[in-house]
Amino acid sequence: MTFKLDSLPSQQGKKAIVTGANTGLGFETALGLAKTECHVILACRDMEKATAAATEIRQQLPDANVETMELDLSRLASVKEFATTYRQQQQALNLLINNAGIMFPPYGQTVEGFESQFCVNYLGHFLLTALLIDLMPDTTESRVVSLSSNAHKFGKINFQDLQSEQNYSATAAYGQSKLACLLFAVELQRRLAAKNKKILSVAAHPGIAPTELGRYIPAFLAGLIRLIFVPFFANSVAQGALPTLMAALEPTATGGDYFGPQGFGEMSGKPGLVEKSDQAKDEAIAKQLWETSEALINYPLTIPD
Repeated sequence: MTFKLDSLPSQQGKKAIVTGANTGLGFETALGLAKTECHVILACRDMEKATAAATEIRQQLPDANVETMELDLSRLASVKEFATTYRQQQQALNLLINNAGIMFPPYGQTVEGFESQFCVNYLGHFLLTALLIDLMPDTTESRVVSLSSNAHKFGKINFQDLQSEQNYSATAAYGQSKLACLLFAVELQRRLAAKNKKILSVAAHPGIAPTELGRYIPAFLAGLIRLIFVPFFANSVAQGALPTLMAALEPTATGGDYFGPQGFGEMSGKPGLVEKSDQAKDEAIAKQLWETSEALINYPLTIPD
């Protein structure tokens, strides 16, 4: 399938939330959605940067319908506050783009005691989805898009040490968080289908793109990546956002689809369908992760009737 943003029909009247939309892939995703006339909410931790991002989108698209809302995915209390405010201000939600993330930080716990990558990349989005999914119209144009990564292929869900308290590896924790995102996307679709819902749960990954996500990579390694990988194997940031936009807007998408770059090693290239690892398709792991996540957030993710 070929995806071209400018060939899509207007999305006017639709509401989309993009987490982490002030920079990088999130910004380009928000910009792409605004180009289709979608009403886009930039859900960001840093409101100064969010305001600057919204201003930049309006400079490129004077008629863009964008607004900002504060959301800190490292604090479940902030996720709940965001959802409460959104529900007060809006009657519906068409697209939930669970984009925000961090990669390879030093070990840290959130205020509620979760390993930072697990919470920001996955658990905060799990709660956000639980709090808002009942606002989504029952149509295939309503979608929850989860951002995964090629790193999910080396990820493993360590239920014995989910918060990396016994042993922390930044790369292992990142892989776990991105595998969790993909397992969640597949399990959410499974549960939607069991309720005969038309809402789609899909996933995407950007390949390699030069974003701020790599801020914690050691300087020498970052230098090698810039010299070797970026010139030959990386997408631009705008290209890296295309799999996400395809997941959100491609008319032929089906539940559980996973979109990424089609080039060598899924590092760059045109967006299209890509394969999940065997572990990402493991129903038993997905079910256990879902139930564990509900216990951690002390809130059920219930598919509305």
